[in-house]
Amino acid sequence: MVESLHGAYAYHEALKAIYYGPGCLRTALPQLLSVLGGRKALIVTGRSLREKTNVVSNVEGVLKDKGAFGGTFSQIGQHAPIQGIVDGIKAFEDVDADIFISVGGGSPVDATKVMVNRLHETRGKFFSHIAIPTTLSAAEYTCGAGYTDEQGNKTSIANPMMAPSGIILDAELTLATPEKLWLSTGLRALDHAVESLYRPGVAPPLKVLCYAAISDLFTNLPLSQAEPNSLDVRQRLLIAAWMSLWPMRVEKYGSLGLSHSLGHKLGATYGIPHGVTSCLTLAAVVALKAETATGEDRAALAHVLFYLREPSTGTAVGDVVRLSSMINELVEKLGLRSNLVTYDVPREDLPKIARLATGNAEGPLYSKVLELLEKIYE
Repeated sequence: MVESLHGAYAYHEALKAIYYGPGCLRTALPQLLSVLGGRKALIVTGRSLREKTNVVSNVEGVLKDKGAFGGTFSQIGQHAPIQGIVDGIKAFEDVDADIFISVGGGSPVDATKVMVNRLHETRGKFFSHIAIPTTLSAAEYTCGAGYTDEQGNKTSIANPMMAPSGIILDAELTLATPEKLWLSTGLRALDHAVESLYRPGVAPPLKVLCYAAISDLFTNLPLSQAEPNSLDVRQRLLIAAWMSLWPMRVEKYGSLGLSHSLGHKLGATYGIPHGVTSCLTLAAVVALKAETATGEDRAALAHVLFYLREPSTGTAVGDVVRLSSMINELVEKLGLRSNLVTYDVPREDLPKIARLATGNAEGPLYSKVLELLEKIYE
């Protein structure tokens, strides 16, 4: 019996609605406030989005029109440092807010989830959270969150009730997102979809969504680069990111797979954005999977070629190697090629990174991951 045909699936209970479409902010935000009973909102975002674009002011304007604006906290940094989370909780309480609205990429979304969880610990209540993403990182669909602790280490927590209660996917709000951030987080979404094909516990219907996400990302990321003002293409990419990490309740939160695990170890420690870590690691990990994956997982990866309208090489191993090459080609086409030297990762740290990512300091997988890191080093 195929193991993946046994299992269970559930949404996380917190999510009430997802609204999507260019310009939908103006109607979706008031509707979500009504559904969730939000009286006064604190916007959580980053400094650049607040100061260099009109995205946050647009959200503020909708809230002010409804008499629901409490304030804006814009001190969330990359990888969600803990001090920003502590200060954000204080800002929430200072304005007597009762609902969060995160605006931006994965860091504001994850930081807000951690704030929701910490307030539950101190006040016994999960406050609602509306996520408005401006990137394709897809953090808004999970019930887990990563943040950077006082020592600079990436830490993760999870609770089904700290997931966002509402999500608004409005392509108009992504027009100001810098090209590299937009495209690299698209590779992050691709990373979600690919690694979900061999992630334990992913139900078969969700894997079909992952295949669709992979196809749409391969098609629309180059189109978005060529036509950056196309709202249609941007909206399709937001929906592809949604399909890449469809909301799913998990009993134990952790990395989707090896590419994500490496990304977590590289990101906060060396200041590498998660979109960029996926550009660095995904193709290399898929190539490794051609060698190390189970027959079932290898077949799942090989089947991606069908969705990309790419002829089979004739073997599952060959097809997975070809998929790895196609991911590399996409990264190259989008101008996202880099290496670990670019981000000043010391070569002597590679064994530690491999050990942390695999949980071992010896054995065949550790050796292969160390070899993988050497290949993407320079």
